[in-house]
Amino acid sequence: MTLNAWLPVFALMTSLVAALVIFALPEKGYRLRTAVNLGAALVKLGLVVVMVWGVFRGVDYGVSFTMVPGVAFALKADALSMMFATLSAVLWLLTTVYAVGYLEDSPNRSRFFGFFSLCVASTMGIALAGNLFTFFLFYEMLTLSTYPLVVHRGTEKALKAGRTYLIYTLTGGAVLLLAIAWLHGVEGDLPFREGGHFIDADADIHLSLILIFILLVAGLGVKAAVFPLHGWLPQAMVAPAPVSALLHAVAVVKAGAFGIVRVVYNIYGIEASSLLGVLEPLAWLAAFTMLYGSVRALSQVALKRLLAFSTVSQVSYIILGVCLFGPVGAAGGLVHLLHQGIMKITLFFCAGNYAETLGIHRIDDMDGAGRRMPGTSLAFTIGAFGMIGVPPLAGFITKWTLGSGALAANMDWVIAVLVLSSLLNAAYFLPIVHRLWFREPNGSWPRERRWGRLETNAWLFWPPLLTAVMTVVVGVLASLPFSPLSWAELIVLREYSP
Repeated sequence: MTLNAWLPVFALMTSLVAALVIFALPEKGYRLRTAVNLGAALVKLGLVVVMVWGVFRGVDYGVSFTMVPGVAFALKADALSMMFATLSAVLWLLTTVYAVGYLEDSPNRSRFFGFFSLCVASTMGIALAGNLFTFFLFYEMLTLSTYPLVVHRGTEKALKAGRTYLIYTLTGGAVLLLAIAWLHGVEGDLPFREGGHFIDADADIHLSLILIFILLVAGLGVKAAVFPLHGWLPQAMVAPAPVSALLHAVAVVKAGAFGIVRVVYNIYGIEASSLLGVLEPLAWLAAFTMLYGSVRALSQVALKRLLAFSTVSQVSYIILGVCLFGPVGAAGGLVHLLHQGIMKITLFFCAGNYAETLGIHRIDDMDGAGRRMPGTSLAFTIGAFGMIGVPPLAGFITKWTLGSGALAANMDWVIAVLVLSSLLNAAYFLPIVHRLWFREPNGSWPRERRWGRLETNAWLFWPPLLTAVMTVVVGVLASLPFSPLSWAELIVLREYSP
């Protein structure tokens, strides 16, 4: 095999090796642990950039090994996998920086960062998986590696949330395994490929394919927080802010949504999915989840729970876009895979800053916080406006593209859903922005800490500002080559090309 073939393996191993080294480090090895974390993140990002450029030029990257007869362990870099891998690599680096500052006085940091690296390795494995079997291995590895992060604080509330998380995700994993085994019995080991495998499927297996599709979506929909499988996500907000950022922006919910995209595009194929009649019901479910999550967010008093229900809503934009039969709507859904990650990680970074600096966890304690923490509050405002869809931010690009795709697909009802969703987004984000900038503080903060001249710890201060800038840049420069939108258009043009 050539060196190119092994690049996906090297990208995966950076996080695995980092995890093993970090687990072996003593708790006091702060500098070395930080160096290993940041070094591995930079190496991974470099490898991903090389593969992105290669995939754009048509270079093949991938390896495959037979595990048992008829089943292969396969890693492959294609345009879709590199979109998810790039999101993971960039946001892992920024989340690592943030987590170093967030956990500077916490116990069990080696354990935390060890599982943190395993979580990222799992996410990279999901991105680079070449078939459903390999995808499933890393999908379940993600469940096991994120559980210790959810229960990191060790409180009764955290342990309860962890049990709920395991019940949901392991049940979803069992359903997913059943679907994969059934599909293997029908058609054998199916690699991910553009156009899928079932456009010419015999009519006598159509019913089986429909039932398998339902099981696949149900298993993946747990992590994607699709209604009514979302119940674990708000409870998991007891986790530290860096973990919440990973759950919502990079790892768990995105793994579920990414898996659904893989099933529709690279297992069934968009045309076969449409012919089987499974896309329209999935579109209606995604639309309902979008509105349901936003309605639930309206009634929340805790900032992180509000952001959790916002994620329930926002991730379904990805699924809805995939169900719009046409390249424009599909591009809108795929680009939201990146856009939502950038915007949501900004909001969770800011929520963590408010909690660590001022002791703020409730929305009604945020009055006047913009004057005390202007940088963090500016980043939060940009992230919130992006979620609402204010031009020219990332969220506007998503919603405009989805709307254009809906019109092209003669699915006018989607326009009404997008408008209503944006109004609901505004209804729960704008009052928070008003509190930050236009209200007087309610006396003293619940708990205030100071770090020199900056409004908060420098490790916590810069990541949300960088992701806020990214929220602006990917919107303003959406038409340029290698922008998230241009890459999403590249993917869907390959899927829809004859």
